[in-house]
Amino acid sequence: MPTDIFVKRRNDSLLFFAALSVLTVGSIVITGYDVVAGFTSIGKALVWGAKNFYPDAHAMTKLPEIARKLRDTVLMSVAATTISAIFAAVLAMVGSRTTRINNLFSVIARGIASVFRNIPLVAWAMILMLAFSQSQLTGYLALFFGSVGFLTRAFIETIDEVSIDAVEAVQATGASYSSIVLQVVLPSGLPQMVSWLLFMIDTNIRDATLVGLLTGTGVGFSFDVYYKSFHFHEASLVVIMIVITIMSIEVISNYIRRIIL
Repeated sequence: MPTDIFVKRRNDSLLFFAALSVLTVGSIVITGYDVVAGFTSIGKALVWGAKNFYPDAHAMTKLPEIARKLRDTVLMSVAATTISAIFAAVLAMVGSRTTRINNLFSVIARGIASVFRNIPLVAWAMILMLAFSQSQLTGYLALFFGSVGFLTRAFIETIDEVSIDAVEAVQATGASYSSIVLQVVLPSGLPQMVSWLLFMIDTNIRDATLVGLLTGTGVGFSFDVYYKSFHFHEASLVVIMIVITIMSIEVISNYIRRIIL
């Protein structure tokens, strides 16, 4: 019997890798991708980057403007994430098995979270541009809707991990729904929920750069303008500033997580 299981697993693995190989080769043939040229161009790209993609003295004069755009991008990301966390917390309370009001509301809350979470951020930006055109509001709403979906799912899982015995013990004393939430659920789940919130802020700051390319706002749009106008030194400064900002925020987030967890 163990030998049969081993043989079955081996055959399944071989079948999977064979199907993956066929899919890979088929994709290369259909798209006409030159694998050799793709790998050999990496060295040329690195050489070009070393010669052109660095901030020079003229690019540094654009630093105040880039910093202002980056500040706007960061603040928009933080605002969209924190406001979405409030809505997500309400939906999570309704959708969680531990704190749900009834089954219908729970299904509706989980359905909203599933829809919002499964629509990519880029798709949200494209959809919203039809109504709000290229604007700061479009970027804000795209981040907001994407964050609501992700955080609702994360908060539901966090609340579901709260001890049901503690909830039932408080219910046995005749406590109201709000008392159960405030005295049991939130104290137990709040550290993990804050951790998810910090993670979402990190993610949204990264994604806001891409959203800016579509909505014509923030530091992403600045990079797009510099790059398309062949001002590569200024574009490289934008990239460096984004990397420094993201790394700094990640350090701060990790420090806060160590304190609350």
